Amino acid sequence: MTSSLLTPRSRVRLRTADRGTAAGSTAPTRILDWRHPNVSSLLRRLDVRGDSGEASAPADRTAALRRAHHWIAEAVQPVYSVDDERPVSEVLRRRRGSCSQRLAVLESVARASGVATRVRGLLVDGRFWYPRFPRLHRFVPHQVVLAWPEFLLDGLSPTDSLAAPWLTVSELFGGLDELSEDRGGGFTNAGAETLFEALSRTAIDWDGATVCPVGGACDLSAYVLADLGHFDSRDELFARHGQTLCAMARLLAEPVLSRRSAGA
Repeated sequence: MTSSLLTPRSRVRLRTADRGTAAGSTAPTRILDWRHPNVSSLLRRLDVRGDSGEASAPADRTAALRRAHHWIAEAVQPVYSVDDERPVSEVLRRRRGSCSQRLAVLESVARASGVATRVRGLLVDGRFWYPRFPRLHRFVPHQVVLAWPEFLLDGLSPTDSLAAPWLTVSELFGGLDELSEDRGGGFTNAGAETLFEALSRTAIDWDGATVCPVGGACDLSAYVLADLGHFDSRDELFARHGQTLCAMARLLAEPVLSRRSAGA
């Protein structure tokens, strides 16, 4: 990680959301390169097929995304990579990736199966990551640009998702109130569990819409510095707002952090 001194200075961090509507897409992008042979191999392993024109029930598509999430969590080692624009095919080749990179793999699987995706851009306070770097707070970025995926599932009801017909990745494994009741507690951002793993068992709530149990850590809204709005792809988000670290910082930090297991 690096301090805010090494964040991109050419970008202006917006404090309010761009409220324009993002329609999302199933098209491949430079990051979500789901037509690459490396990604095609994963799709065959997961038995994911392209959209045949007959829309599957939301429950079936949600189940397929859950299976993909489980595979990614098991097969792609979590590391502290700082290159948010790394193509999915390269993440799969390396078999290691950050939370952002592994979420991109999940998006690629969705797009390949005919499910449109988009991302919500969040500017998150760097203090959220302090528990992972107890002796290195001064080197943690003050602000982190986070791409939080959403999946378009036609037929999804408002009772299934707060943003129906869009299903946020936070709700992939159930409603936020339901997930907040997990006896294992909320997400503390400490230890071996990362955001990517945690969303399968507990509520990850960036809006403060969840009633958390006493002592729970499911409401993460206090860490959100700005809502950057929705974008048709993570490529568009990073093109407009830049990555968390400047190019030189990424160049110096990536060889080291990309081999360090998250939680280590």
